[in-house]
Amino acid sequence: MKFDYSNPYTSTRIPLFARNVVSTSHPLGAQAGLRMLLKGGNAVDAAIAAAAAMTIVEPVSNGLGSDAFCILWDGKELHGLNASGRAPQAWTPDYFKRKYGDGAATPPKRGLDSVTVPGAVAGWVAMSERFGRLPFADLMEPAIEIAERGYLLPPVVQQKWAAATDELKGMPGFAQSFLPWGRAPNVGELFQFKAAARALRAIAQSKGAAYYGGEIAQAIEKFSAQNGGSLTAKDFASYRPEWVQPIGKDYRGYTLHEIPPNGQGISALIALGILDKFDVAGLAVDGVDSQHLQIEAMKLAFADVYKYVAEPSSMEVSVDQMLDDAYLASRAKLIDMKKAQDFGAGNPVKGGTIYLTAADEDGMMVSFIQSNYMGFGSGCVEPEFGISLQNRGHGFSLLPGVNQVAPGKRPFHTIIPAFLTKDGQPVMSYGVMGANMQPQGHMQTLVRMLDYGQNPQAACDAPRWRYNAGFEINVEAAMNPQTVQGLSDRGHRMEVINDSYQDFGAGQFICRAGDPKVEGYVAASDSRRDGQAVGF
Repeated sequence: MKFDYSNPYTSTRIPLFARNVVSTSHPLGAQAGLRMLLKGGNAVDAAIAAAAAMTIVEPVSNGLGSDAFCILWDGKELHGLNASGRAPQAWTPDYFKRKYGDGAATPPKRGLDSVTVPGAVAGWVAMSERFGRLPFADLMEPAIEIAERGYLLPPVVQQKWAAATDELKGMPGFAQSFLPWGRAPNVGELFQFKAAARALRAIAQSKGAAYYGGEIAQAIEKFSAQNGGSLTAKDFASYRPEWVQPIGKDYRGYTLHEIPPNGQGISALIALGILDKFDVAGLAVDGVDSQHLQIEAMKLAFADVYKYVAEPSSMEVSVDQMLDDAYLASRAKLIDMKKAQDFGAGNPVKGGTIYLTAADEDGMMVSFIQSNYMGFGSGCVEPEFGISLQNRGHGFSLLPGVNQVAPGKRPFHTIIPAFLTKDGQPVMSYGVMGANMQPQGHMQTLVRMLDYGQNPQAACDAPRWRYNAGFEINVEAAMNPQTVQGLSDRGHRMEVINDSYQDFGAGQFICRAGDPKVEGYVAASDSRRDGQAVGF
């Protein structure tokens, strides 16, 4: 891709150019990955080491009880990995109705009954076994060191840590693990997580077996039983991540790839398929027409995704039907350029998360995401091993439908890595974290790069909007006031938000600048987080 390397937006970051790159939302995570590259490892080794370190340095967003997804280019072809967790065998609609009453529509937001079997650690092992170069134990070394010795808390992570305290301080194991001195650490204070170091050592020595079939699984079963949950060691022992074929959609001569359902990546593909019917480049990049068009395309995408997407075996329509060009053209015709609309689903049937990316000079590129879902996930932390458990079970429905909870089923998932190719060759690994902001961020940043030629750092720094529901839109305070007013005049209910972390996600980007051995890559890291792109 050809970029304009000027940046019209206020930023503290500049693009990084290197032949070996790691980009994450915390500098120590990026450097953990870089250590593996300097040690002779490849991009997969770097991504795993960075992911393990991120569970320690950004525990608000992810932990050793997270789920994960990955898209990677191995030098010849693209692969996808779904390491999202499955429901415990005890989970049925009746299980939740007995505990929470007939009025409950979803499993609870917090607590042990929001926890599915975590898949991230199994994902690390699967990636290492299939594509890694270094011994798996080596990849855990930086995370173990950081957890044991501690690190000084950075500003953005500290802000979100402190904000979660009141809600979660009474959850099992939370205060013991994350409230040293009875409060959240302050900026610049040392945080140590020795229990997690113990878990990481066991994971390293057993290549994950301790987590899914040994002492960690048994400790989680005991912890769950003591606190009213139903997770068992058998649930852990039966878990396997799944290698999948990424799905894709062409846009402006490139192909965007996403993980197939049970995730929401198809949202970005639908929205781009709709935008492809318009001359987006002919509209001012930050003007009201371009932003209105993108918002309406995203709303149409979500209308279908929220109705149809679930565990693939439960879906009533196929991915191909949802991405059919004729169908998307019919959806595009519903957009009124002068008026915001609240769209319903169509009929396609015929008749707080961390994201990181790594790339090496041999051409391997990794797009990786892992998450506890909401800040600190379930709020429950197994104390012996410091396993901070996600709350992905809250994504199930208790009502009849494609996403209704069932034993061993995976819930609708929000975390999605992205990958861009052209003519079957790799171009960029990237992602934008943040719940339903993720496909919106994928679309907004890609439109900026492909339609307007903005470089990855500028596209990352540009002000974003976030669609919520109905006519409700959040926009960053940096967005042009005339554009905000113009959107409001068209019927969007606009709320200007100053907290970019909470509402607008954060991205990491690595784009090929040419031959990785010669020109290398250009990388970006979002200024909305504490992160960094590093390389050599």
